[in-house]
Amino acid sequence: MGDKDRRHGEGAAEFRSGFVCFVGRPNTGKSTLTNALVGSKVAITSNRPQTTRHTIRGIVNTAGAQLVLVDTPGLHRPRTLLGKRLNDLVHETYAEVDVIGMCVPADEKIGPGDRWILEQVRASAPRTRIIGIVTKIDKVGRDRVAAQLVALSDLLGGDADVVPVSASSGEQLEVLRDVLIGAMEPGPAFYPDGELTDEPETTLMAELIREAALEGVRDELPHSLAVAIEEIIPREGRRPEQGELLDVHAILYVERQSQKGIVIGRGGARLREVGTAARAQIEALLGTKIYLDLHVKVAKDWQRDPKQLSKLGF
Repeated sequence: MGDKDRRHGEGAAEFRSGFVCFVGRPNTGKSTLTNALVGSKVAITSNRPQTTRHTIRGIVNTAGAQLVLVDTPGLHRPRTLLGKRLNDLVHETYAEVDVIGMCVPADEKIGPGDRWILEQVRASAPRTRIIGIVTKIDKVGRDRVAAQLVALSDLLGGDADVVPVSASSGEQLEVLRDVLIGAMEPGPAFYPDGELTDEPETTLMAELIREAALEGVRDELPHSLAVAIEEIIPREGRRPEQGELLDVHAILYVERQSQKGIVIGRGGARLREVGTAARAQIEALLGTKIYLDLHVKVAKDWQRDPKQLSKLGF
């Protein structure tokens, strides 16, 4: 009870805590919603399906509760060993969380993909509470939102809570947070106040580089791209007024030579753009200046090779 006693006086409402996982088809706004609720970038967002590779936890702290948001890779029909491992990770997560938020966007009709995901969730976690979330409500009118709320309620069953929300505008974000908190049992805080994620900084850095590399590239690349942080070295000989500078060395792995050309671009222009975008995000994450050194290597068919998958952290 130590956490509760420190946060509340005598007679205060019981502290609530628990784990939440958002599910849905690709591009339903799950990672964006995680970042919006946490108030900081802990999950990479991209318009590419299967962008998320790790179960990054975002932590939402309020005066009386703590929500731990588990941002999983999207559930899909796997075609590679990597795909199977990612799916296994997702199924394990479903079974371990307290609440699952089923996300459907307001601007797309519910279809077979949504129903398939719901079947998978119920098979993996038959007793876990499901809350419906209609995302991207800023993109359509009120009538369309209302119709989608009814459709999602019908899909989940009449007893399920269904909440409309816009992660980009912040509309209904507090309502969703309060509904999620209300679904939690009384319990202690799992993480200290002020902590936003339990992911190692190197994992977040690698994900930010991968996100930058995926912007504006062809469909074939997302599944084939992995990033490893090789080393982080404080730059020596800096004067105090210059501040700290970290040398960050990272490798972007692709599966084929042709993909290497896509990532590097003509005369290295594309890779320089990736470095500029990723460096800004990593400096914001670390709160210090960095020099980002990126190299691209071919690791042939790494998605199908157990040894290479392990080396890359999968």
